[in-house]
Amino acid sequence: MRTAIAIGAPGSGPLTDFGEMSEYVQEAERLGVDCVWSAEAWGYDAVSPLAFLAGQTKRIRLGTGIMQISARAPPMTAMTAITMDALSEGRFVLGLGASGPQVVEGLHGKPYAGPLTRMRETIEIIKQAFNGARIAYDGKYHQLPLPGGQGKSLRLAVRPNREIPIYLATLAPAALRMTGELADGWVGTSFVPEAAEAHFEHLREGARGAGRSLNDLDLQVGTRVAFTDDPASVVKPLKAGMAFTLGAMGSARTNFYNDAYKRAGWEDVCKRSQALWVEGKREDAARVIPDEMIHATNAIGDEAAVKARLEKYGEVGINTLQIHPSGTHIGEMIETLERTLNLLG
Repeated sequence: MRTAIAIGAPGSGPLTDFGEMSEYVQEAERLGVDCVWSAEAWGYDAVSPLAFLAGQTKRIRLGTGIMQISARAPPMTAMTAITMDALSEGRFVLGLGASGPQVVEGLHGKPYAGPLTRMRETIEIIKQAFNGARIAYDGKYHQLPLPGGQGKSLRLAVRPNREIPIYLATLAPAALRMTGELADGWVGTSFVPEAAEAHFEHLREGARGAGRSLNDLDLQVGTRVAFTDDPASVVKPLKAGMAFTLGAMGSARTNFYNDAYKRAGWEDVCKRSQALWVEGKREDAARVIPDEMIHATNAIGDEAAVKARLEKYGEVGINTLQIHPSGTHIGEMIETLERTLNLLG
């Protein structure tokens, strides 16, 4: 099983020490980590930190986790990907996502309607650009060149690059089916190994419809790792983060993270926590989350407990495990990461 790490946070804003970030990623590269993923929500963009890291690293792959499709025109996304791949000498991974209505409509001022159609159109236009074709598209949301305008169909003035992999961060059933159909990899969240089929059945269906199988995708999910003799001391703070995911990562009507956890068997908890969060009762929203839910989505405990939990991911078919090492400072995070990698062999 390959490994990955992430930089940034849900709001992708707290990171301020880019030298420290570089140290962390360089050490992860030395330890054999395969890929580093950036974040993009309503803070730092997903690309700039990776451009910085491209000059600080030699082997580790650099993935956007994710570039929001509503924040950029598809040809610009393709141009950025090709540029990043050139800067990193072939190490770039284009991770795309539809984001959610709060960000798309609140920050970018665009309707969230039709996210799947927008994603499909975006991928098809990007592939035209990657293939060196003239970019021409007549879709529901994208028309290139602009109808009735003065422009003409253009091809990018760079060499074609068909090797850039496209990963999709998806959660809803229809989006998972599209991922199985079109993508090179899946960046999954809200994942519980014991309920893997909540995601896999839809990925598999989409792959099968395109004459593919799950073996054609790099299936990647993340988990926090914390080594401790007192699991309760780690579990309690993580409940606040879970409540944020269930209540704030989307609107009250549209929260794909919440829906995914419901499919994984936590429906009552998800409904109660979200309702409390929306009411402004954030401490109560965290309090209703059971310890079992935190343990199901994280690897917490002594080495034996952590190893057993991590092995579950490989057993159900995850190809790449994105490790989020606990630590109060960079040294502790690197120590936890190294310890985790040693357990994985």
